[in-house]
Amino acid sequence: MRGHITVIGGVNMDISAALTAPFVPADSVPGHVTMGCGGVARNIAHNLLLLGNEVKFVSVFGGDIFGEMCHRECEAIGLDLSLSERMEGQRNGLYLCVNDMYGEMRAAVADTDIIAQLTPAFLAQRIDAINGSAAVVADTNISIEALQYLIDHCKAPLFVDTVSTAKAPRVITALRQSSIGRLHGLKLNLQEAQAVTQCDSAHEAASQLTSLGVEQVYITLGSDGVYCSDGTISQHLPAIPTHVVNTTGAGDAFMAGVVHALLRQTPFPECAQIGLRTAHATLLSLQTVNPDINKYL
Repeated sequence: MRGHITVIGGVNMDISAALTAPFVPADSVPGHVTMGCGGVARNIAHNLLLLGNEVKFVSVFGGDIFGEMCHRECEAIGLDLSLSERMEGQRNGLYLCVNDMYGEMRAAVADTDIIAQLTPAFLAQRIDAINGSAAVVADTNISIEALQYLIDHCKAPLFVDTVSTAKAPRVITALRQSSIGRLHGLKLNLQEAQAVTQCDSAHEAASQLTSLGVEQVYITLGSDGVYCSDGTISQHLPAIPTHVVNTTGAGDAFMAGVVHALLRQTPFPECAQIGLRTAHATLLSLQTVNPDINKYL
């Protein structure tokens, strides 16, 4: 099964500060500041593109300078933005974080109000194009209503990345409210899985999620690898030994690897092994998206 992939969700301007001296509260500390285009859905789309897929990106860009910069960068890497929209008078999504000299996050702020403009009505205007995809990936930055609309109306295999423990419950609520009640794939980390199921173990969480109508569940476990289940086959795959340089973006790369593999007829759960390889590539890179990710397949 080949064809283009549509990715739906947030795009942010990421501003990251890495301190070069010990963190001191309420004081200015020396460090290095970097800026670039990010966001879970955008990162997944970028990874899929680097893996050799044609990708349509559905998002909303602000009318400010950050929106212009993100739009220009997405076009430059080759994402099809024909289903996206620039919104004058709206601030682009912005993510600001401060990491100490050991790489641990000290503070972060996410200003992503613009994603509320990605409504069911916005998606309905594009649903015919979305349904022409070989697969669709969405993140839970979009609302419960938008997720439910996709579950109810998306005819292509739909995958969802849960983003965070705060936003993960959105997809479960959408699934329960849906008239279809089926979702092709769901990727969570263990903390997110625990948040939406109240189960301690990955095995118990996956069992509950498949009973809710998720056809394939992928629960990433950090250095312990991944647990995946389709309700019939369940398997724990160990992580690839990695000298970790940067953890940001590894989950996005895993999701991209799984979707890339499934579109190439890779059987479940071997597709999770491809996800582990793409995550491994990202862990080795200082960048959120490793430009050489395809070399690790």
